[in-house]
Amino acid sequence: MKVLMFGWEFPPHIAGGLGTATYGLTRGLAKHGVEVKMVVPKAYGDEDQRFVRVVNASDVVTRFGDERHREIWDKMTFIEIDSNMIPYATPEEWERKREEWERTGTTSESRDMWQGRFSFSGRYGENLMEEVARYAMVAAEVARQMEGEFDVIHAHDWLTYYAGIAAKAVSGKPLVVHMHATEYDRSGENINRTVYDIERAGMEAADRVIAVSNLTRNIVIEKYGIPAHKVVAVHNAVRFATGPVEDVERGVEDKIVTFLGRITYQKGPDYFVEAAAKVLKRLPNVRFVMAGSGDMMNHVVRRVAALGIADRFHFTGFLKGDDVHKMFLLSDVYVMPSVSEPFGISPLEAMRSNVPVIISKQSGVAEVLEYAVKVDYWDVDAMADAIYALVEYPALSKMFSAKGLEEVTGLKWDNAAAKVKQVYQDAING
Repeated sequence: MKVLMFGWEFPPHIAGGLGTATYGLTRGLAKHGVEVKMVVPKAYGDEDQRFVRVVNASDVVTRFGDERHREIWDKMTFIEIDSNMIPYATPEEWERKREEWERTGTTSESRDMWQGRFSFSGRYGENLMEEVARYAMVAAEVARQMEGEFDVIHAHDWLTYYAGIAAKAVSGKPLVVHMHATEYDRSGENINRTVYDIERAGMEAADRVIAVSNLTRNIVIEKYGIPAHKVVAVHNAVRFATGPVEDVERGVEDKIVTFLGRITYQKGPDYFVEAAAKVLKRLPNVRFVMAGSGDMMNHVVRRVAALGIADRFHFTGFLKGDDVHKMFLLSDVYVMPSVSEPFGISPLEAMRSNVPVIISKQSGVAEVLEYAVKVDYWDVDAMADAIYALVEYPALSKMFSAKGLEEVTGLKWDNAAAKVKQVYQDAING
């Protein structure tokens, strides 16, 4: 089986869990005999391509001019961007060309084409919507060039849904979209309507939808109106490092409690701060680490200062790769207080490092973990009590560490990939 897959990031160049999940899944699919061509907006050349072929969308020469491109363009007109959706051709120029073709009776085979490359940043910046739209145009060209070389299309998260739709329109192959996080997870009820519309359009066009948890599956069905029969929950997993575990110098005797993730509404960083303040009233020998970056950073820093706990609180900025692993090795407790977490791979990574974890009940990973302390994200008293217990009672911490490691060892990407392969087959069979 051959898959044309569209993603937005791929290790080692990642901004969050999406790239990590994509990498684990492609490795697992390779072990099940699935060949994956992974298209990303911008590749750097240092990606691990032992299990997947990485295609750099910035290198794809795209031709613009035939009606299939126009149909794709028309479907994306609601995306609000400041520049044209099709590179090298203004809407007025397009219309002039159309009128010329109609007047002269020019056939599609002999029409002039605009062609060129669009250089993607591959980042989540201010031109994101523009890149999403242009990525779809490039995806159509990739699907045309690879005609006959794939059996199914797989698009990860809303950023690539229009790419998947475009590839399906050109190739006629079935489309599977992967919902890693909904707009409701990111924004609560105050959703970005444009992103919501893209998510819904992608899932409506898809032959199958993969949700990373039953929590996400229910949101997809209830909030987006997607038929339940085509939405399948496949939980994420964690990949174990094969090398020896290195020693990390702590430098302090205090216990270390860690939050690692984007400092945004969805991840609940403010609840972590409030719980930290409550713990520090009872235990002075604890340090709290917030590893990450995001739009709530200034708010969180100000709140830490207002609570008078700045001397016990540390901000590391965004961590990735080996630095993430080292942070877990330094930690005595890991906390994921997410307001709405479709799955949440970071607790699995912490458990893999023998760290006991506290997670919110409002997370998909809570569906598959027994040896994790689960609290409501808003219950900062319960969160503080759980941190206190794991820090103050070594026997309890040791039990959660040992049982957690044993439990997480069974959550393998190979198993998740087997389920995804069956989703592919179901989509192909119709």
